Amino acid sequence: MKVYISADIEGVTGVTHWDETELYHDAHEAAAAQMTREVVAACRGAIAAGATEIVVKDAHDSARNIIAEQLPEEATLIRGWTNSPESMMAGIDETFDAVIYIGYHSGANYSGNPLSHTMNTQNNYVKINGKDAAEFDMNTYVAAHFGVPAVFLSGDAALCEHAKELVPAIETVGVKSGIGNATFNMNGAKACRLIEEGVQAGLKKIADCKIQEPESYEVEISFKECIQAYRGSFYPGVEQLDARTVRYTAKDAYEMMRTRMFIL
Repeated sequence: MKVYISADIEGVTGVTHWDETELYHDAHEAAAAQMTREVVAACRGAIAAGATEIVVKDAHDSARNIIAEQLPEEATLIRGWTNSPESMMAGIDETFDAVIYIGYHSGANYSGNPLSHTMNTQNNYVKINGKDAAEFDMNTYVAAHFGVPAVFLSGDAALCEHAKELVPAIETVGVKSGIGNATFNMNGAKACRLIEEGVQAGLKKIADCKIQEPESYEVEISFKECIQAYRGSFYPGVEQLDARTVRYTAKDAYEMMRTRMFIL
């Protein structure tokens, strides 16, 4: 079995402030250590379920957060950015059996995590086919484009609930919840134990977690600054709706993410 893991940091237990997410900031070390522990727990669960090959994408900011030497020998770690449309899913293709998300967070226009955002902090929301989208949605559509189901997600509880709207059978572990600028965090060791167990459960439901890629994607982005919408409107196929909002239609997830790469 070949498994893909995409790991972010804002949904890791204990992470509450932007300082903790930034490489070279003093607060980052502890957050990156817990991110690594949660990824390692996911790897253990995958191996116990029969995985012989695991690709881990460090998918947060610098993409240099995960402590490489702590990963099992079955894992290949992707550090840095390929600068290709797949972004947080770089390296995904049809040879994988399942996708796992670790440390994911609620999207822009959602509460549930003081660090909620979608791809960056420059937008008020991203909608796909009329629904507010998190990075989970975008990346799950990328996986579906290659026929690979998303079977497990850990992160904030609000995102876990949202994820089941797109993939009803997905296994989730909400390791934290947020109110205002506060987070309520699960014990780190307990989070790792539940992630390991949840990954094993998710990998038993691969067929149940398959979703069909939509026939097309209508993407609407509301930017925080007017100049971003104006600039984005010059990309082929992008229409400016008002001072802060643009819209475009893509035939598949690759095209959707290719346009996003240049305008968001």
